[in-house]
Amino acid sequence: MRPVYLLGIFIPLAVALELGGASDTLIFFAAALAVVPPAALMGKATEELAAKSGPGIGGLLNVTFGNFPELIIAFFALLEGLQEVVKASIVGSIISNILLVLGAAMFVGGLGRQRQTFNRTAAHAQSAMLLLALVALVMPALFQLVHSGGLPSVHAEQREFSADLEHISLAVALILLVSYLAGLRFSLGTHRDVFNPYAREVTESNWSVRRSVTMLAVAGVLVGLMSEILVGSIANAAEDVGLTQFFIGVIIVAIVGNAAEHWVAVLVARKDKMDLAVNIAVGSSAQVALFVTPILVLLSFVVGDFPLALVFNGYEIGAMLFAVLIANFLVQEGESNWFEGLQLLAVYAVLGIVFAFA
Repeated sequence: MRPVYLLGIFIPLAVALELGGASDTLIFFAAALAVVPPAALMGKATEELAAKSGPGIGGLLNVTFGNFPELIIAFFALLEGLQEVVKASIVGSIISNILLVLGAAMFVGGLGRQRQTFNRTAAHAQSAMLLLALVALVMPALFQLVHSGGLPSVHAEQREFSADLEHISLAVALILLVSYLAGLRFSLGTHRDVFNPYAREVTESNWSVRRSVTMLAVAGVLVGLMSEILVGSIANAAEDVGLTQFFIGVIIVAIVGNAAEHWVAVLVARKDKMDLAVNIAVGSSAQVALFVTPILVLLSFVVGDFPLALVFNGYEIGAMLFAVLIANFLVQEGESNWFEGLQLLAVYAVLGIVFAFA
């Protein structure tokens, strides 16, 4: 049994603390740890499915199910009116996959090896999609700066913007969704051979498809339950431990919500399967930007106090800008080593320190 599954003891503990009316700080950290085992289970199940489909489709399966916890956590945050936490978790997910996950994968995979190689064309296509998403996610904030002169504070829980910005955010969300669907057509259809140059060289498959799907369903239910408990305790827990909701959203919730990709990407990188590792890390960031974010914007027109405007604060914009530019730079050569991974981790650590004092 994988050691990460031992954290499963926190699942009933989190439920008991919630029902027993314990402090929000205890509930938050118990629920945060409780999300990790089912997220890892989702990663294992998608890894088994990936063994039958190749690195491109396998990576897509992993990031799709791996981002499910992120989507659920953000949805419950929307219900609670924590829109700035939602935006922080979006940014945190994007930068953590590029800097933390890809960095850890390159570092661990590169130990004891001169270099590792991956499909440069496939990686570049995904990083280019990220660059497009960056433009789309930054422009509403630029509109807000020009017309209203200010961005959201890192201490804000929610902020209502003008009707124009709501309409702009809706249009941008729809464009991002169209781009995401076109990217699926590109990777799974017209250029399938680029993303899946070999069919089964991913990992040994020990689970049947039925078992994998069943485990995904079970893990999804557990993640949903723990996510609801987690989000319900964010506000008071942040105040108790002296951290801003911004830091919790951009660092803690983002890491917890993407635990599945974190685990699997590093695991396959150590097995010298960098095609899959890069597809998971960069592909997950692209999916959050092009799919998860637009879905949340559309949902916000149905749930919550008012629609979610894609106006990020200055720290979030800067972090996304640097992370996406770094991703585009690193995938150009189609190879990596442990030192590049260490540098990515160092950048993430610097951002974390700044966010803690923001």
